[in-house]
Amino acid sequence: MTIVEIKAADLQPETFIEDQCRSISRQVGDSRAVNALSGGVDSSVTTLLAHRALGDKLLTYFIDNGLMRQGEPEAVVAAMRQLGVPVERVDARDEFFTALKGKANPEEKRQAITDTFYKTVFGRLVKESGASCLLQGTIYTDVEETVAGIKRQHNILAQLGIDTEAAFGYKVVEPLIQLRKTGVRAVGKALEMPEAMYNRPPFPGPALAARIVGEVTPGRVELVRAATAVVEAELAGVDAFQYLAILHEDRMTGMRDGKRDYGWQIEIRCWDSENAVTATPTDLPFNLLRKMAGRITAEVPGVVSVTYNITAKPPSTIEAV
Repeated sequence: MTIVEIKAADLQPETFIEDQCRSISRQVGDSRAVNALSGGVDSSVTTLLAHRALGDKLLTYFIDNGLMRQGEPEAVVAAMRQLGVPVERVDARDEFFTALKGKANPEEKRQAITDTFYKTVFGRLVKESGASCLLQGTIYTDVEETVAGIKRQHNILAQLGIDTEAAFGYKVVEPLIQLRKTGVRAVGKALEMPEAMYNRPPFPGPALAARIVGEVTPGRVELVRAATAVVEAELAGVDAFQYLAILHEDRMTGMRDGKRDYGWQIEIRCWDSENAVTATPTDLPFNLLRKMAGRITAEVPGVVSVTYNITAKPPSTIEAV
């Protein structure tokens, strides 16, 4: 299947919205559709498009996989309900952590998340609802990176030859698949989303699992979640494409109270980019970097080392896993 990119310069948001609403309605027909809301820009824009197209035929679920940022499940559900979209929160934390147990390889982790989302959780929700389609916020960059072999995005299915109807029992509808992030933001603005929603920094589909090198456990998620809260608070006013904290696998030798402290390493990344295809590290003031390091080592238990990535994409990537 060939996907033709709609470049940001050529995008007419209002026309795109009308076209996609018609397309969604046509693909779903008289059936119901299940919608996957993660709270990121892509899934939120997809949710509003689908809600406009389908109304009460749309069943929107927020899957609480235990991998989200502090307070995110509650905030995302509340924000969408304020926009008139009914959302049901589904607690699937045990299912995801069980699937991820013992896995350290990045591709194995991504496959575990894919299988849990599409087979275990959404397979059950679609079957129970009688829906024929699942809507999700796949964008052009997701496809490009996966097909090129750079990084397997967990939401890429048909483009890898996976017949979702045969494998999972439903058709996947992807209304944003021709757009990159800049275009998605323009559509969100045209849909009259709050700017805080359509302009929020990107967040990966695998959530904090994409920011943990090595095995993903509840305890390790708590560490990177706390570090993320510090990074996002300190960089909220910075004009950057994306910023994040990464938890490394190896422990580092440090010192506390004059004694050796064998603890964790957090890596901070902050990026300047237009479309996530290429990116350069943001030139942050050293005093700001030092402040983040001080807060993280003081506030995140067991962290003894904080570093800042200064390698461009390529050869680096925006996320770690």
